[in-house]
Amino acid sequence: MLNELIITGTQINYYFVCKRELWLFSHQINMEHTSELVELGKLIHEGSYQREKKEIQIGPIKIDFIGNDGVVHEVKKTPAVEEAHIWQLKYYLYYLQCQRIENVHGMINYPKLKQTVRIDLENGDIERIEEIINAIKEIIQREEVPGVKNARICQKCSYYDLCYI
Repeated sequence: MLNELIITGTQINYYFVCKRELWLFSHQINMEHTSELVELGKLIHEGSYQREKKEIQIGPIKIDFIGNDGVVHEVKKTPAVEEAHIWQLKYYLYYLQCQRIENVHGMINYPKLKQTVRIDLENGDIERIEEIINAIKEIIQREEVPGVKNARICQKCSYYDLCYI
């Protein structure tokens, strides 16, 4: 299970948000630098929890910060795509468990909303994460980009112009 971990947390997140975005990002077609919403998210991330050491790189994962209590934190702007946030954080916990770092839990922090959500690996999550990893690998190995999702969330996506114009 560990020897095949080359998937990033961003890819896990994009798997839930949009398969097309996942494919484009995985093929180094990056549009985040053109998005004001992405920039706003970065400002929230940088401006929040300033006492914490941020962006801790461990293998393919980049954790926003780890609290003094060992809790893994992921900072997000809004819970609009909360399922993607949850599975991204569960993937981080899974990866840490594969590294023999046990009994860790996570928190999704929404500083603008002053909300937190506790995340734990639960029964069945490891199997689900491994299914997601395999599905991601299958998607990014395709020769053609997946079709346009055409959902409300697309209007706020950094890839919008690439998909619709």
